[in-house]
Amino acid sequence: MFIPMKKLLFLLLVIFCTGAAFCQQEQLIPIGSGWKFIPEDKPVFAQSDFNDSSWKPILTDQAWEGQGYEGHDGYAWYRIRVVIPSSLKASAFLKDSLRICLGKIDDYDQTWLNGVLIGTNGRNLPSGSNPDPAFMKESPIPWNLERRYTLAATNPAILWDHENVIAVRVYDQGGPGGIYSGQQEICMTLISDYFAFGTRNFPFEFTKSGLSKNIIAVNNSQTLTIKGKLVAIAKGKVSGRILFRLDTMISLAPHEKFTRPYLLKYTDESIAVSYLFRFQESPGIAVEQDETPYLLTPPEKDTPRINGALVYGARPGHPFLYKVAATGKGTLSYTADELPPGLVINPRTGIISGSVSVSGEYKVNLVVSNSLGKDQKTLLIRIGQDLALTPPMGWNSWNCWGLSVDSRKVIASAHAFTGSGLQNHGWSFINIDDGWEIPQNREPKRDPSGNILTNEKFPDMKALGDTLHKMGLKFGIYSSPGPLTCGQHTGSYQHEADDARSYASWGIDYLKYDWCSYEGIAKDTTLPERKKPYLIMHEALQGVNRDIVFSLCQYGMSNVWEWGIAVGGNLWRTTGDINDSWESMSSIGFSQVQNAPYAGPGHWNDPDMLVLGQVGWGPSLHPTRLTPDEQYTHISLWSLLSAPLLIGCDLSQLDPFTMNLLTNDEVLAIDQDPLGKQATPILKMDDIQVWMKELAGGHKAFGIFNLTENTLDYTLTPGSAGLSETTALRDVWRQKNLVKQDGNWVFRIPGHGVILVSGVE
Repeated sequence: MFIPMKKLLFLLLVIFCTGAAFCQQEQLIPIGSGWKFIPEDKPVFAQSDFNDSSWKPILTDQAWEGQGYEGHDGYAWYRIRVVIPSSLKASAFLKDSLRICLGKIDDYDQTWLNGVLIGTNGRNLPSGSNPDPAFMKESPIPWNLERRYTLAATNPAILWDHENVIAVRVYDQGGPGGIYSGQQEICMTLISDYFAFGTRNFPFEFTKSGLSKNIIAVNNSQTLTIKGKLVAIAKGKVSGRILFRLDTMISLAPHEKFTRPYLLKYTDESIAVSYLFRFQESPGIAVEQDETPYLLTPPEKDTPRINGALVYGARPGHPFLYKVAATGKGTLSYTADELPPGLVINPRTGIISGSVSVSGEYKVNLVVSNSLGKDQKTLLIRIGQDLALTPPMGWNSWNCWGLSVDSRKVIASAHAFTGSGLQNHGWSFINIDDGWEIPQNREPKRDPSGNILTNEKFPDMKALGDTLHKMGLKFGIYSSPGPLTCGQHTGSYQHEADDARSYASWGIDYLKYDWCSYEGIAKDTTLPERKKPYLIMHEALQGVNRDIVFSLCQYGMSNVWEWGIAVGGNLWRTTGDINDSWESMSSIGFSQVQNAPYAGPGHWNDPDMLVLGQVGWGPSLHPTRLTPDEQYTHISLWSLLSAPLLIGCDLSQLDPFTMNLLTNDEVLAIDQDPLGKQATPILKMDDIQVWMKELAGGHKAFGIFNLTENTLDYTLTPGSAGLSETTALRDVWRQKNLVKQDGNWVFRIPGHGVILVSGVE
């Protein structure tokens, strides 16, 4: 009998709960409601006796933009009044410390209890600390950090059995802002606060015989010995088979770490692993869940195959650069017949370069060969005014390096593109995000002629661009229409033409233009004010002798998809920033419906970058929190949406699973389909959504998504998908044709997983 993973975990908890005292949770005070809010900034707001009766109520399960404060960036304050009973301490197992949990705060915070500053940006502060005026300039940005502030139970700032005032000063530098995720509560410190599983912090290792990993448990206490029972169970998400079990008693001295390796054989499904620890001397259970990666993309063939987009646009007289993406064993040779005058192909690298002076359409016969054979396809080159005829594919530095990006990391990423083989599958852009400019607190930011200066991390932008172009890669950069970027570096305000000329001289091929501090420049939120800065930069880009793909980053304000093309945009962000959680990825991806009619060649809806592999938004990286099945959903959905595909991870740490996700040419072909249609849902049930995308040549692609946490069975009938009885379906990830059962297609879909198929009449 198949037992859903969530139910299995529940049963394990029931087995663990052999006594009422063990199962009983310690007392806590929820503070998720009752907050008041003001989008202003005054020091008096921190004082406990301040009268906040005129402030508006606000929810802490959604950003302030969705509660009447659209477009507000910068400072705002939250306040709540709550009685903290002494019974909280009296009933606790550990009675030494009180913990105030505020969930995640986007982006920065300073938190006061009864007028006493207790913490900032997730760090406890010693008694008597003064507010740091530069708290909103820390790097990396702590938007994804749980705020948990701990005070000694004897701290006089705590008013036991009386009303307490918690005041939170928030600074949001752009996108969604405020307290809007995680648990807000007050409790005493638990013994479980000192116990941690470290298992999920490390990826599974691929070995010859299977997947290996260590079970890691750590005692972070300086004085407590932690004893208890550790249970680990591994179970196939689709098959329901129990594949591994560990049941052992452990005792951890202060700062001691328990490590136990285990091995799982390769399967074609994800294996869910639950780690549970029952504390012997106090109530509570520590739980961590993990899921194994699994590879569906077949190995590359030894014979040549041409991949990537087969339609490409450039403007007349501008520098042209296109790398033929191809796989195959050994040395490949490249030819291109019927190239337009002005273009040549390097037969060893497959890089087509030069310039074309005459507008028009040119059909080029590409041939890639090796000692085992050859592949031949037609490339359509369109010389005119349209760029980005298929969604851009590449890498962006932000989701891994944040403001800590530097030229060495960029060059390393480029070499990873070529060395790993990603470039052979159509990945071409290497984009620097925020952090290359001069910071706010330093001068000069520009030379006497107004040309923007780079910081010491990027000593020679032109040399960097030349290096990337020699590798057949495109070079992207970042700026803001305001005076400052989101990371408080130099923006392009009133220097748009200067910056466009600099970009052209450096060899820039792509500009991400982020709204950020322009909020303080815009007179209001009317459509003309929203369009104005992008029109100015578009005109500046049109004035240089270089093709620069223009990416509008303003989070979907004023339905940017309705007017993005009018201001010269080739792609435009439709949402706030993504993070590596199912809630973020799925809410963004499955909401891309209203904007579908506005997507097409040269103008794309952008639901933000990919959150696969090692991410972190700064110098400290971690494996994505998306499960393997959620990552299959991520790539499948973005491909169906004709979304720009920008990898956001550290390319030097690509594992076989992440490469498997990024190098399936049949999946990528759905994203790069020249028709440029965006998928829309054709069926929405409580648990299942079916999205359909029309492809060139009359074909269709379907994504069947399981939005629940449990494995589900689903039957797709030809009628429900608008297909004829003679249609053949192909499993795109596995790259094999499917067999019908009684005239239908029957699927077993893991929790948060997907079946991606294409249909041919």
